[in-house]
Amino acid sequence: MGRLRFAFIMDPIQDVLIDKDTTFVFMLEAQRRGHELAYIEMGDLFIERTRPMARTRRIELRREEGRHFTFLGQTVEPLGGFDAVFMRKDPPFDIAYLHATQLLDLAQDEGAVVLNHPGGLRAANEKLFALNFSAVIPPTLVSQDAERLKAFLEELGGEMIIKPVDGHGGAGIFYVQRQDRNLNSILETATRQGREPIIAQQYLPAVRQGDKRLIVLNGEPLGCTLRVPRADEHRGNIHVGGTCIKAAITPRDREICALIGPRLRREGLYFVGLDIIGEHLTEVNVTSPTGVQEIDRLDQVCLEAKVMDFAEQKVGERQQQA
Repeated sequence: MGRLRFAFIMDPIQDVLIDKDTTFVFMLEAQRRGHELAYIEMGDLFIERTRPMARTRRIELRREEGRHFTFLGQTVEPLGGFDAVFMRKDPPFDIAYLHATQLLDLAQDEGAVVLNHPGGLRAANEKLFALNFSAVIPPTLVSQDAERLKAFLEELGGEMIIKPVDGHGGAGIFYVQRQDRNLNSILETATRQGREPIIAQQYLPAVRQGDKRLIVLNGEPLGCTLRVPRADEHRGNIHVGGTCIKAAITPRDREICALIGPRLRREGLYFVGLDIIGEHLTEVNVTSPTGVQEIDRLDQVCLEAKVMDFAEQKVGERQQQA
């Protein structure tokens, strides 16, 4: 395929961890193929006379700590002029993020391929989307009522996990037990004194062996790693000190993908990270899933090449339709 124009909407490039960040290797792979890269932050987006626009900066990347990017120039241009726009901004999914997806709807209407689909991003809260697949998730309650949450804790045998509806990176996740003297305080804090719902889930002891991150492309499993928590932690997230170890895609993983894959494809959620503990799906990460670099190193693969193959394919299909 010839030279394409790819835009990446992301967090500040200067803060990228070049040995961990998935967006960084997406961009490196696109650059290796000769495509033009444009870097965009959320504050660069705007609408002018109904057209989705952005301040864009052409960028060149290298895998050198502290010298990993160079800006080659900037301009203001329509987002619809890009062949593909990668929405890779980290959560939270707040009002600014919502408005960005609405702007990306317009860019898509003008001809750009947007990955992931903005409508799909709006439809799929990362913590709640898994509730669509009750056969593969642990017992779950979503509530802001402390008494209801405590009753659920008793139903589960006296231990559970609670987490915010819009959290990410392991932030705000607590392991609670019925005998915890701080239980009321924890629930009050987590629900903001009963004003915001939280997610309560059965505690899965299998998390001690690892929380699996399964990368899914167009509904099909691509690769995985187990994120093993520290001895003093219940969270395996890399952001809080979890260690990634080699893992295999199991028949159960494929069963989960077969169940949710059609919905992911229908919503345009092409690049997704599933969190699986033991036999259970716990989260469906759709905004900016990570884990590609860890899987690359452990399995000696190049998942980003498959993602770029897919992006090029989607652009080709769009061009044929034009």
